[in-house]
Amino acid sequence: MFQGFSPETVDFLWGIRLNNNREWFEANKKNYVKYLYEPMKELGKYLYEPFLDQPGTLMKVSRIYKDARMHPVVPYKESLWICIRRDVQWWGENPCQYLEINPDGIDYGMFFWQPRVAKLAEFRAEIARDPDTFLALVEQAERDTGVRITAAEYKRPKPCPDPRLERFYRWKGKIGCVRTESFSDATFCPELADRARDFITALTPLTNYLSRFGTE
Repeated sequence: MFQGFSPETVDFLWGIRLNNNREWFEANKKNYVKYLYEPMKELGKYLYEPFLDQPGTLMKVSRIYKDARMHPVVPYKESLWICIRRDVQWWGENPCQYLEINPDGIDYGMFFWQPRVAKLAEFRAEIARDPDTFLALVEQAERDTGVRITAAEYKRPKPCPDPRLERFYRWKGKIGCVRTESFSDATFCPELADRARDFITALTPLTNYLSRFGTE
């Protein structure tokens, strides 16, 4: 059961940021497992419970080891994340619900990083066809979380048939609804799990809607 992170978790994260090399990591690997990896696994189990009855959904805890083929500069990541998403080949083209911890704090929520251009065209066509359904989902998500949904935007927005949808016709990627917490006493207690789970599950209806515009 998740009991909260600890000041030692933060110490390790700052340590890996300042000493990203094999020698330091091997000397501190026990701290990584005890204060970061094991608590993240327990937190992931708790966050995933509301999704157990959703077919095709999985939960992943990231590895701290970087793929040398993609990240040749340093051997380790300075963050760890939990990702709840569809079981697809490339997660970046599909929305996911997540929690990430790094030396500066904790982020959690929903993120749709890199939707394909053709899928965004389908998305715009669908919200134009039935704007009320989509607008109600956005309103509910922002009301329940208290956080505005943001995105990277086209410099030249697409022509929009409905003024209510102009904001969404500008979306081109990095679509997210995210809460950020700095480290504090509230980080180091079990209630963090409840805050994160409530926030993430409040975004499930919108995430499921956006999943229609992901890829396999």
